[in-house]
Amino acid sequence: MLTLNLPSYETKITGHDGKMQIYDAIRKCYVALTPEEWVRQHFVHYLIECKGYPATLMGNEVAITLNGTKRRCDTVVYDRALRPRAIIEYKAPEVKITKEVFAQISRYNLTLKVDYLIISNGLKHYCCKMDYSGNTFIFMNEIPEYEAIIAE
Repeated sequence: MLTLNLPSYETKITGHDGKMQIYDAIRKCYVALTPEEWVRQHFVHYLIECKGYPATLMGNEVAITLNGTKRRCDTVVYDRALRPRAIIEYKAPEVKITKEVFAQISRYNLTLKVDYLIISNGLKHYCCKMDYSGNTFIFMNEIPEYEAIIAE
């Protein structure tokens, strides 16, 4: 797999029925190893190891209903009261992060109403803080520590 702009970690990869799988520490099971999943696992590890995000307060593939349609958020980060605080959207490294990707995660936020939207393709990472009073978001220079996203 491609080297990402994220810290490496000791991945657990196995084969099953001729397909590669990677261990998901959040879901505690092996999942199909796709380019997007490669990014997700590295990014989740980065959040846990480098930014202090508790694995127990993160959910992968979180189901939501949006305009009567079932959708899944790639990762949702919760505070200690189990309120959603951040949505994270992952793309494969070859996928450019465009306005459409921001529109997708913004639609998910219509349901969850979090304070932070984070997008990564493993090479580039973007974090926005929601400004609900101005009906917009503010780009941040870096991914905040866990304590910063729950401080408000």
